[in-house]
Amino acid sequence: MWFFMISMISAYYVHWMNIKDKIIIVTGASEGIGLAAAHELAKRGAIVILSARSKDKLDQVAAEIPGSLAIVADMTKPKDIKNLIAQTKDKFGRIDVLINNAGRGYQQPIETIDLDEYRSVMELNVFSVLEAMQLVIPIMREQGGGAIVNISSMVSKNYFPRLAAYSSTKYALNALTLTARAELEEDKIVVSAFHPKMTATQFGANASGNKYDSHAGRPGMTVDTAELVAEKIADLIESGDAESMM
Repeated sequence: MWFFMISMISAYYVHWMNIKDKIIIVTGASEGIGLAAAHELAKRGAIVILSARSKDKLDQVAAEIPGSLAIVADMTKPKDIKNLIAQTKDKFGRIDVLINNAGRGYQQPIETIDLDEYRSVMELNVFSVLEAMQLVIPIMREQGGGAIVNISSMVSKNYFPRLAAYSSTKYALNALTLTARAELEEDKIVVSAFHPKMTATQFGANASGNKYDSHAGRPGMTVDTAELVAEKIADLIESGDAESMM
């Protein structure tokens, strides 16, 4: 009997959301994981709202994805976050999924972490995500549900030298994500965290502090393609699981 009930629950979550025709916001959509996710979601039939700071890059991506909408936004600016959410709601009448992907790395030994730079990374990786969540939650509650996926990192499940500042932002993000999941369960708002490991993007080259090659990885570590990560993110939306990782 218990096995049957668990199987039924599992089957429910496997089909929690069909991506087809859903209105999905992807932040940091101009390159890397965000760009790959936008293409994967569109392939599965979603209407994708593309957000990033670069208008030129966004326009190019929008031209590649029929039916998508590009909205320029710097996620460290509250007015840009509000505009992103408001424009999407005004145009489509709903927001089914928010993928908080925009983020920045920071590689530096504890002894030499620059506090101002650390605050800047925290602003993007944590505070902007929280603000975006706070803006979409009332919309999703009113429409009867939705999903929020926060892109965390495998470094939040481990610890590595020189990554304390970056990983601490992701530890914080995990706490926000899983607490929100519990708080919003009754509203049918499913909040999840995805934990990519090293991915072949420009993330390391764009990081604060010491740059690194995201395509190379660490000794003995495989490096995932952004496309493979994007597939896993889409699967997480459809499953409604609390967490997923590579």
